[in-house]
Amino acid sequence: MSKYTHIRLDLLRDSFPDRPEMGPALSRQVMDEVAKGERPATCRLTRPGRVVAFGRRDTVSPHYPAAIEVASGLGFPGMERIAGGRAALCSEGVISFTVATPEEQVARGTGSRFDSVAEMIAAALADLGVDARVGEVPGEYCPGSHTVNAGGRVKLAGIAQRLIKGCAHVGVILVVKDSELVREVLVPVYETLGLEWDPASSGAVEDEVPGIELEDVEASILHRLSLNYEVEPVALSPATLDAAESAAGRFRSPVP
Repeated sequence: MSKYTHIRLDLLRDSFPDRPEMGPALSRQVMDEVAKGERPATCRLTRPGRVVAFGRRDTVSPHYPAAIEVASGLGFPGMERIAGGRAALCSEGVISFTVATPEEQVARGTGSRFDSVAEMIAAALADLGVDARVGEVPGEYCPGSHTVNAGGRVKLAGIAQRLIKGCAHVGVILVVKDSELVREVLVPVYETLGLEWDPASSGAVEDEVPGIELEDVEASILHRLSLNYEVEPVALSPATLDAAESAAGRFRSPVP
């Protein structure tokens, strides 16, 4: 993100915890608007609510319907992400951060975007006292080289990227509280999908900094953003909301 130093960054804070499929639908609509030049670089800092977010490789698995059923039975409906990766869990203790930036040559800079967003999230957590590092943790769920972890021991945040003509979208799912809930739900979901992971590799920010609240982490992320951007909170327009509403159904996992 450092390549965009001191340019305007619109900030959307609208969350839809009771309709988690609105998250990816709105992110995709924002991407389209950024790509067309209808809005500047835009980030969303939200609380997505209870959902298991399945990646593209999950959705083509023959075990996908059964995994949806398992997640739903535990109180977590299924949702399909706009980016790759494997199943990840969102709950009341999770923050979602996404940023959509205009790109003339979108394929260039994929690695630098991953690096800069991961480093920004790690720095925001370090400001709060976490031994935050960037790198894959052995045995982690939804593995990736730009995982933000605590001390190289446990995964705190996963990062994924989606590209379209004219826009790049980087998304972060950051577990602040209730790491036990992540394990409780993802263990049977991953077993159903036939995927291996080590539940001990999953953590939360509050495990590292007892008493931390979502508001503390959000404020730290916004502070780090403000060092490189002129962050401008904006209201979600009716046109953008209507477009996302119309598309939301296609991000909802099918009912088995």
